[in-house]
Amino acid sequence: MQEQAHSDYLQAFRGSFTSALRWHHLEALWRRLREAPEGWFIYAVGEPVPETTVSAEAFRVFLEEMDQLLRREHDEDYCGIVYADDLQKPSMVKIYDPNNLGVSCGFSENPPLPGWVLSRIPPVDLPSDRPLPNNRRRWWRRLFR
Repeated sequence: MQEQAHSDYLQAFRGSFTSALRWHHLEALWRRLREAPEGWFIYAVGEPVPETTVSAEAFRVFLEEMDQLLRREHDEDYCGIVYADDLQKPSMVKIYDPNNLGVSCGFSENPPLPGWVLSRIPPVDLPSDRPLPNNRRRWWRRLFR
């Protein structure tokens, strides 16, 4: 059963995703996520895999903090670093760290892993070839002590 869950997660993770290209697209995605805040896992790649979903309140706080982080550190007139499996009814969202973008869109043999993954499926460890920077680790732990 656990092997099937592992396979389900990886299949969903490797599936098709659409970018919230513009900031107003991201705002619409956040709004949809806030409408159904229960049942989400929040996984910071490089940290231990969460075993339980977060509370609705913790999920909303994460979205607010993430929005602030992205707007502060992704100094562009477009967003383009948040991807959802379905922008209208998301069940998995990949959020790329503005300080570790590499080639997050387009084709790459080794695309970077997102910094964070929101999912309704229990996540599995995504081995990162790069340790989580200390500032991100502190930010993450401040949110989820």
